[in-house]
Amino acid sequence: MNGLEISSFVAALPKVELHVHIEGTLTPSLRWKLAHRNNVPLPYLTYEALLESYNVLYNHRKEVNGDNGAPTFLETYFAGTQVLCKEEDFYELGMEYLQKAKDMNVRYVEPFFDLQAYLPRGIPAATVLNGYMRAQREGAAKFGVQSNWIMCFIRDEPVEEGIAAYKAARPWAKMEGGKGLFHAVGLASNEYDRPPLLFETGYEMAQRDGLYVTMHCDVDQKDAADHVHEAIFSVCGGKGAQRIDHGLNAVDRPELIAGLKDRGIGLTLCPHAYHRRQKTEVLFPKIRKLWDEGVKFCINSDDPTYMHNIWVDGAMEKVYHYCEMDKSDMVKLARNSVEMSWADEKLKEELLAELDAFEANNC
Repeated sequence: MNGLEISSFVAALPKVELHVHIEGTLTPSLRWKLAHRNNVPLPYLTYEALLESYNVLYNHRKEVNGDNGAPTFLETYFAGTQVLCKEEDFYELGMEYLQKAKDMNVRYVEPFFDLQAYLPRGIPAATVLNGYMRAQREGAAKFGVQSNWIMCFIRDEPVEEGIAAYKAARPWAKMEGGKGLFHAVGLASNEYDRPPLLFETGYEMAQRDGLYVTMHCDVDQKDAADHVHEAIFSVCGGKGAQRIDHGLNAVDRPELIAGLKDRGIGLTLCPHAYHRRQKTEVLFPKIRKLWDEGVKFCINSDDPTYMHNIWVDGAMEKVYHYCEMDKSDMVKLARNSVEMSWADEKLKEELLAELDAFEANNC
């Protein structure tokens, strides 16, 4: 991890994670197991070859950077989803992540899921969502990790397909008469020439159902700052998103920093995801600038198994070290995660009280 070891302080810090794609936690071992269980062919003859494939330096944006022959991150990510076929597969994926969360002292999570990765293969929404819902409930009981999930619209697919996926998922939403798996919608996948406002119909439907709205504004993508501007000032009938995922390009324009602060919109930053493409001396001063400007943000992992196996604890360690944060700063970042979350108020109070006690004993 760039020569860093996770400190005992960061390891012990109670955590909340608000930006993790459940498909991006699919470990090579589980992928290998499910591929063989479901008779899904893999382009790797051995498990060692599969492991080696995770060491590739992806071409993150072929449409921006050109084709250098390397696979793109999204090609690899969605290739992994092909082994997920049955309810038990989705359950195992969810449980494996929640076990990992427990091991990292993560108390509460809001994982993203991509229903549109499965419906075109003929996998019913119920297969996916019942598997995740079992993991949500059993993970809370077995590991003590509470979760509320977020359904993503796949933004490089037709809007109407995303709307159809939401309608299929709606019985599992956290709303009157719903089963309570997910409480928000978001945007994910390739945002090249796919600005947030394209999905306004989806946000409106979700808000009418009482759900929250967040959206990815990827880092250094084409029109990145413009997308952040839309997410702050234009979507949701001009009210703006309730959270923005990534959004680091807010540092490019003063009005974006002001808008985030004025509207109380937090950013879910994933430092290692950007560190793969930006030099240390370029990236971390940007994060530090947001901190010094008073923008609220929290630290997360994104897609850890496809990003050098750096999880939320490793992402926090990077900020602790490279942004020259002190221990109280790190506790404040953890508080930001709680305050930015959409957990119920009782759980928030419990988590904040735990952080108060942790700070009193460790800072």
